[in-house]
Amino acid sequence: MGVRLKVLIVDDSAFFRNRIAGLLANAPDFEVIGNAVNGQEAIDKAIALRPDVITMDVEMPVVDGIAAVRRIMSEAPTRILMFSALTREGARETLDALEAGALDFLPKEMKVSERAAANEQLLERLRAVGRARIPVAKATAVGYRTAGVRPMHGATMSGGRELHPSLVAIGASTGGPVALRQVLTALPRHFALPVVVAVHMPGSFTKAYAERLNAVCAVEVREALDRDPLKPGQVLIAPGGRQMTVERGPAGHHVRVTDALPGQIYHPSVDLLFSSVASSFGGKALAVVMTGMGSDGLKGAQELKSAGSSVWSQDEKSCVVYGMPQAVARAGLSDRVVSLDEFGPLLASVK
Repeated sequence: MGVRLKVLIVDDSAFFRNRIAGLLANAPDFEVIGNAVNGQEAIDKAIALRPDVITMDVEMPVVDGIAAVRRIMSEAPTRILMFSALTREGARETLDALEAGALDFLPKEMKVSERAAANEQLLERLRAVGRARIPVAKATAVGYRTAGVRPMHGATMSGGRELHPSLVAIGASTGGPVALRQVLTALPRHFALPVVVAVHMPGSFTKAYAERLNAVCAVEVREALDRDPLKPGQVLIAPGGRQMTVERGPAGHHVRVTDALPGQIYHPSVDLLFSSVASSFGGKALAVVMTGMGSDGLKGAQELKSAGSSVWSQDEKSCVVYGMPQAVARAGLSDRVVSLDEFGPLLASVK
């Protein structure tokens, strides 16, 4: 057995602390090294115990979860997985926690019938977060920035020819909400292309996320509605818990928003979005695969490349989890491997 991940459990509910501790006790790759019942205790124990991963409820007494994340990331940077309520307010608070430095989140509520699946998802997320890069810089208005990256100018294919797409399609998962914000805030108000985005988030989160992005971006950002037309300078975020695809209609291209089908692991699915873009735009699209666990986007990227479109992937150093971009790069599908700091300026230069 390899080195076990040391976990600090933070929650004011004894029931929830015991549930997580009991689950981890049966997993050979985890070790619970402490519990905290409020935000201040979480800060103190994070500094004293130096866990590999912290699980933390957003709503905490004494010091709330968001403030606790900020303090921990400032004084003892640690990988943090948040638990949040599936409400509009819970979505806002969770987004605040992600911007403060938490790496990922899971909904706290669950149906009894879904307990086994939720337990497996928690273990999977904890393993991914436990392997993730720990942010070393303090949070800024647009998240964490890597240091020492030289900006690149001019959007080109790997072979050197100029890139002239008609659409940008972006896929992301773990670490994606903060990374995507950094990219989109770099786009100018009169950005020439429509942008479609699939990021793995619950249904109650994407509207609040789109509204937050719209408040800080020069381009218009909103949660997509079925049959929304694609417009230059507009970013459509796929609704969480549903599927978004792109199709060509009599009046031009628009999105379709549909319910997820049984057996579909990701909703929204980056693969489905990318595949639809390949079908409707052929070789006139640019796909961007950003930080996230798993390989969602790989199949869609293959179809885009076969159609003649371009694919960019995020580099390992700037990813929170180098899963989705790694799958694309290893398959030889990436025309350009790009750092997080480079994505926004490069996209802004696309005409």
